[in-house]
Amino acid sequence: MKVAVLVEDHYQVLEVWYPYLRLCEAGIKTVLVGTGKKDYNSKEGYPAQEELSIAKAKASSFDGVVIPGGWAPDILRRYKDINKFVKELYKNRKLVAAICHGGWVLVSADVVRGKRATAFSAIKDDMVNAGAKFVDQEVVVDGNLITSRNPYDLPAFCREIIKFLRG
Repeated sequence: MKVAVLVEDHYQVLEVWYPYLRLCEAGIKTVLVGTGKKDYNSKEGYPAQEELSIAKAKASSFDGVVIPGGWAPDILRRYKDINKFVKELYKNRKLVAAICHGGWVLVSADVVRGKRATAFSAIKDDMVNAGAKFVDQEVVVDGNLITSRNPYDLPAFCREIIKFLRG
């Protein structure tokens, strides 16, 4: 089992490292996938190193993707390869999980239309305008799409991710 955790500059520290470490702890191979820069800094300057570039990542080699928040999703969504990767995983009924502002990537990948989902309140309108049925709760599971609102929701978010992966 292998899951990508997307990373770019200005990521939210807990939303990258909590799922990354929790999935590793659960015995799931977890890979930091970035846009090709190698080194990324969180909003607070905490470093993360890309383990695989999106240009080399094949969706068929992964069982899912975690899209953390912070301001990173606003950068990630500008990369066609990121959106294609997320959409392909979604279409193949693999895990697609986003927390906080990670919903921006879901919007750009066009995977929320008609789905129940949540996100940070500031992007509710973006999610709704993209066709999501917005729900304000700590974690929302709709098929292979798992979403949460903020770092306080990480325990429920990771619990549902692992539950889905262990199917």
